[in-house]
Amino acid sequence: MTRVAFQLQVRPELLDEYLARHSPVWPEMLAEIAAAGRRNYSLFLADGGRLTGYYEVDDDAAAQAYLAASAVAARWEAEMSRFFVGLDGRPDQAATALTEVFNLEDQLADTGELSASDIDNRNDTEGSAS
Repeated sequence: MTRVAFQLQVRPELLDEYLARHSPVWPEMLAEIAAAGRRNYSLFLADGGRLTGYYEVDDDAAAQAYLAASAVAARWEAEMSRFFVGLDGRPDQAATALTEVFNLEDQLADTGELSASDIDNRNDTEGSAS
């Protein structure tokens, strides 16, 4: 599995409209994102319109190719492209991925210690009445 994060800059004067377009996203676009293999997809908006996206995927190149060939994604991205500053091309194809510098699960696995989910499960069990 690959974790992908990216940042884009939303035009501040279009923030309200950008948010409205995501409440909700077209059902057919949601289906295309899932069919491409992206999961656990989230967008986070910071002050000034800085947008950070995150998703997990088994094969990001295949997901990119699937969405690049999708008529639904092409329509969605054509409508979304005007919201972003300094972007050359479709937002789903032109955003630059961020470099991951830390992941808790990976580092715990490297040490041979419990994973974060194991620790969560242990805490849930210890906190429950028997």
